[in-house]
Amino acid sequence: MARTIKVTAADGTLYHVAARQLNDATAWWRIAQLNGMTDPDLSTFTTPVTLVLPAIDTALDSGVPGVSA
Repeated sequence: MARTIKVTAADGTLYHVAARQLNDATAWWRIAQLNGMTDPDLSTFTTPVTLVLPAIDTALDSGVPGVSA
């Protein structure tokens, strides 16, 4: 079962969400991709939005495919 969270503008950006939830701010694009988003900025959210979170991928050293830490 996919894990979901609610976010608001107060959460800042998907960078912040990825850092808190996936322990890797560079994994923001994985959250964006799963939720059909292209912009990491959450400041336009006026109501809470539910986001699906990807599983933590330990195979990605830096969170970015093809890039190692």
